[in-house]
Amino acid sequence: MELLHPHHPPHLHRLSSPTRFSSPETAEVTGIHGQTSSEKLYIAVGKKVGKALSLLQWSFNQFSGYEICLLHIHKPSPLIPTLLGKLPASQANSESVNAYRGEERQKMRKLLDLYLTTCARAKVKASVLVIESELVPRGIVELVNRQCIKKLVMGAVTSSCIKMRSSRKVDYASRKAPPFCEIWFVIKGKHGWVREASESREVSSDRSFRLSKSYLSLALGNLRSSSSRNLVSSEIFSRVEADVIDTEVPMLLSSTKSGVCGSVFVSEERRIPSLDSDSYESAHARQIKLRENAESELKRIINQQEKLLEEKAELSRRLQRTTRNVALLNCHTHGASRRCTKVSTELKLVELSIAELRLEKQKIQRQNVEAKCWIERWKNAGSLSCNEFVGISGDGMPELAEFSLSELESATFCFSESFKLGQGGNNGCIYKGEMMGRTVAIKRMHPHNMNLQQEFQQEVQILSKLQHPHLVTLFGYCPEAWSLVYEYLPNGNLQDQLFCKTDISPLTWVTRTRIIAEISSALCFLHSVKPERIVHSDLKPENILRDSKLTSKICDFGICRLVFNEEANGRAFPYTDPELNRFGVLTPKSDIYSFGIIILQMLTGKPPFELVGQMRKALSSGKLASVLDIKAGEWPTFVAGQLANIGLRCCEPNSKDRPELTPSLVRELEQLHAPKERAVPSFYLCPILQEIMYDPQIAEDGFTYEGEAIRSWLRNGHETSPMTNLKLSSLYLTPNHGLRLAIQDWLCKS
Repeated sequence: MELLHPHHPPHLHRLSSPTRFSSPETAEVTGIHGQTSSEKLYIAVGKKVGKALSLLQWSFNQFSGYEICLLHIHKPSPLIPTLLGKLPASQANSESVNAYRGEERQKMRKLLDLYLTTCARAKVKASVLVIESELVPRGIVELVNRQCIKKLVMGAVTSSCIKMRSSRKVDYASRKAPPFCEIWFVIKGKHGWVREASESREVSSDRSFRLSKSYLSLALGNLRSSSSRNLVSSEIFSRVEADVIDTEVPMLLSSTKSGVCGSVFVSEERRIPSLDSDSYESAHARQIKLRENAESELKRIINQQEKLLEEKAELSRRLQRTTRNVALLNCHTHGASRRCTKVSTELKLVELSIAELRLEKQKIQRQNVEAKCWIERWKNAGSLSCNEFVGISGDGMPELAEFSLSELESATFCFSESFKLGQGGNNGCIYKGEMMGRTVAIKRMHPHNMNLQQEFQQEVQILSKLQHPHLVTLFGYCPEAWSLVYEYLPNGNLQDQLFCKTDISPLTWVTRTRIIAEISSALCFLHSVKPERIVHSDLKPENILRDSKLTSKICDFGICRLVFNEEANGRAFPYTDPELNRFGVLTPKSDIYSFGIIILQMLTGKPPFELVGQMRKALSSGKLASVLDIKAGEWPTFVAGQLANIGLRCCEPNSKDRPELTPSLVRELEQLHAPKERAVPSFYLCPILQEIMYDPQIAEDGFTYEGEAIRSWLRNGHETSPMTNLKLSSLYLTPNHGLRLAIQDWLCKS
C-alpha cells in the first residue's frame, strides 16, 4: 500500500527477510497515519479516467469542505510481454517481470497525478492511498479494514438499483465491508444507492486493537526467528530495533486509538509478557520447517526452471534448424516445380515432333512406293503394254476404306463453310478435312444427281481399282453422305495458274509441255481400262490439280456414268465435244476434244471461246508466234508447231478425224519437253552389270557395286575384287547412301 505524501515510513530494507502478514497482496503505505480517518472522504478511483473524474466531480459537489483521500487498487498484469509473446508472470524471467512491473507503476503514478491535479484545481486537499491486489473488490475491503474508513464513495456500472446491487463489485463491497463504513455508490455522475453504517466506531476500535495485539505477537516471533536464522550482527539489529521502537510503536498506539490497522514490526526486547514460551518455540520450529520446505521447493522450482530454459533453448535451436530445413525444402520444391514444368513443355514438343515424324514417315513410305513404281516403269518402258505403262488397275489394289457420316462431320466440323474448298460443278461440294493423320479433300455428292445408291456403290468400287500417278488418289467413301474422300492437292488447279489468279509465277513453256504430257498419260490410262473404258466427260483446267511437287493430276474422273454406249444430255460449255451436243453420245473421243482445247489454251494463254478458229488461221498464215503466250517464255518453234498440230487434230469437228491417245503419242508428247535424253553418268552404273545401281554397296576394294550383283559374286566363292582381281581383306559391304540419293534424284529429273 502506497500513500503519496511527503512523510515516508521507515525503510526496512536492512532486515534480511521482512515479513508480510497483512494479506497475500503487497502493500506499501506512505502518508499521514496519525490523522483521523473520520475527517476524510475516501474515493475509490480506477484506470478509467472519464469515470473517475465524474466520480470526483460528484464528491466535490456533495461533500464540500472534506479532505479527500483517493483509493486506488493496482492490479498487476498476469501476462508479461516477451520476445516469445505474452507469457504468464510465473514463467517469465525475473528481469522482464521487474521491468514490466516498473512500467505499470509508472503509468499508475501518472494517472494518479492527473487525479491529484484535478483535486488541486477544485481547491480540495487530497492524498492518495494505493494497494496492489489481484481482485479489486477484495483490495477495497482490505483498505477499509486497515484504515477503518467510515465514508467511502465508489462507482457502479449499471443504471438500475436492482441490477447495481447484483453487481459483483457492489455486492462484494456491501457484504464484506465492515459495518461502520458508510458507502455511497455513484452511477454516471449521479447518486445511486447508499449502504449505511450499522456499528459504532468504538466497537470497531476495540476489535482493531485486539487484532493489533495478535499482529504484534506474530511479528515479534517472525522477527526473532528471522534475525537468528540469518545471523544478523547485534550492532545492526540494535539500530533496526531502535528505529522500530522510535517510529512504529508510537504510530501503533495512535493508530489503535483511531482504528487504523497496519503492518508493524516490534523488537525482541519489547515482546509481550503474556506470550507463552512453549507456543513460541513450537511456532518458531514450525516456521523454520516451513522455511526449509519453502527453500527446498524453491530450489526444486529453480532447477526445474533451469531445465525448462535449457529445453526451451534446445527447442529454439531445433526450431531454427527445422525452419532452415523447411526453407531449403521450399527452394528445392520450387526448383523441382520449375524443372517439372520445363520437362512437361519439352515432352509436349517431343510428342509433337514424334507425330510430325510419323506423318513424314508415312509420306516418305507413300513416295517410296510411287518411286518404285516409276523406277519399274522406267526400266521396262520398252516392253510394257498400254495398261501397264500408264497405271495400275484390277483386283490387286488395296481395298477402299468406308467411312461413317460422323467421321466426315468430325473431319469437316459438320461440313462447315470455312472448310469448303469450292463447288464441284453440278455434282456437289468439296470440303477440306483431317482424317487418318493427313489432309484430305471430301467431295459430297448431291443425292438427287444419283439415280440409285447401288449405282453410286458400283462406280465407287470401279474407281477404287484405278491408280495412276496423274490421277487423284481415292482413299475411301461414305455411302451415308454420298461422299468420296480424295487426297488433298495444295497447289490449286491449272485454271488459276494458267491465268495467273494466284501468286505463283507464270508457267513456263517447259512446265506447260510437261503438264500436257501428264494429262495425255492419264487419259490414255482411263481410255484403256478393261472391261469398261472410262470417259472423264468433264475435262477442263479446273479439274486438273497440282500437288506439292507441282505434278499434275486429273480429278472428278468417273463421276458421270460408266460408258455402256449410253446417251448423255447435251452440254453447252466450250470444252464439250460438238458431236455430244448433237447426238448425245459420250465416247473417249469426247475427252480428246477437251484435251485439244486445253493444249491450245496452254499455247496461247487465252479463253477457250473461238480459240480453234484463231489457231487454224495463225497456223495457215505462218504467224503462229503471234498467238503464243509470251508469259511462257520463248517457245521453241518445233515444240510449238507440234503442239499446235496435235491440238488442232484433237479439235476436229468429226470425231473420226481425231487421233487416238496411244502410248506412242504419249511418249511423243513426253519427249517434247525433254527432246534429248541425258546420258547416264558412268559412276551411276554397276561395274559388273553396267546398269544403273538402285542399291549401291561399297566393297573393301573401294569400288561401288549393285548390292545384289556383288553379293552374288561373293556367294559364288570369289574372294577377289571384280575390278582389280586382288584378294579382298574383308567380305563386309557398306551401303553408299549418298550415291543412292544422287541416283534417285537424277532418275526423278529424267
